Amino acid sequence: MLEQLSAKEKVTGLKQTRRAVSAGRARQVYLACDADPRLIEPLQEACREAGVPVENSFTMHQLGRACGIQVGTAAAAVVTEV
Repeated sequence: MLEQLSAKEKVTGLKQTRRAVSAGRARQVYLACDADPRLIEPLQEACREAGVPVENSFTMHQLGRACGIQVGTAAAAVVTEV
């Protein structure tokens, strides 16, 4: 499932993911299961309202590696191409 993040158009990080959801570009959102709930709950609610599927069974480290970055990330999204 994380292969989508390495092979497709993506955004990484809470702010960029939130922007993609708000703009209607996010097709799938990944939230880290070990991220601070105060940070990810508003984004999870925004995804629910926008009808974007959310996957939250991966750690910050796993998401970061799947996105090809050296640090962990709390959120990432597969987005539609511009």
